[in-house]
Amino acid sequence: MADLAAFEHERKRLWGIAYRITGSVADAEDAVQETWLRWQRLPDDEADDTRSYLTTVISRLCYDQLGSARARRESYVGPWLPEPVVTDSGPEDRVTLDESVGLAMLTVLERLTPAERTAFILHDVFAVPFKEIAEVVGRTPDSVRQLASRARRRVRADAPRRSVDRGEHRRAVEAFLSAVLGGDFDGLLEILDPEVVWRSDGGGKVTAARLPVIGDEKVVRFSRRLMRAFDPETMHASVREVNGAPGLVVTDPAGDRGMVFAFSVHGGLITEIDAVINPEKLRHLDLGSL
Repeated sequence: MADLAAFEHERKRLWGIAYRITGSVADAEDAVQETWLRWQRLPDDEADDTRSYLTTVISRLCYDQLGSARARRESYVGPWLPEPVVTDSGPEDRVTLDESVGLAMLTVLERLTPAERTAFILHDVFAVPFKEIAEVVGRTPDSVRQLASRARRRVRADAPRRSVDRGEHRRAVEAFLSAVLGGDFDGLLEILDPEVVWRSDGGGKVTAARLPVIGDEKVVRFSRRLMRAFDPETMHASVREVNGAPGLVVTDPAGDRGMVFAFSVHGGLITEIDAVINPEKLRHLDLGSL
């Protein structure tokens, strides 16, 4: 039987690969479990390089899953956003959830083909050699190199403007929360970039904008309507780590309805807001304790 300790040593990395490729917490966890089952069935002398073997297995699983998922996402009601990851703000979490896992960045990756996305994530984020990636996507190493290069250019062109100053980011998020809770929508205008983009993923399950809302005044009006669905006297809102950066979690008293917000901040202003409202995408979170 394959070594459990060796697998556990790689588990966090494997989950990180799976989540970045699929954009789904549930699919990532399923892929890790299936990889473990295959590792368990592997004869002791079958894999010379544990990391390489496990990386190839989970990447193939996720690459195949992503291909079938694209068809479902094309018929999805409204913008499709990844399932958010809400964590404590310890340094270990920040190492695990770097900028490549931000909701805005994962949304950019949605525009890539499955092969481009897989090649980019494996090579640029996890430093997997092109030869190994070629085995995952069924291409030659030279072809994979071109895939990664093309993906890199598209990501650089479309990546959100963002601050690398966590303090600046957090101050903008806290100002957003204060303005919304206080009904200070003039104050909200002051912290929004004039061309701010709001994407809300309700999946047809709850009220959400079917198209991105663009522009500070439109975002203010939409956020006002959205917050009316919550009782300001009983709702709970807090700043939490959302996909590796300060974001917001909003819940009702029972904890069975909520929203998770991720933000992009540049020059002290909020440039992008991603609001995950679809309850199916929040099932993995214990909203009552957040």
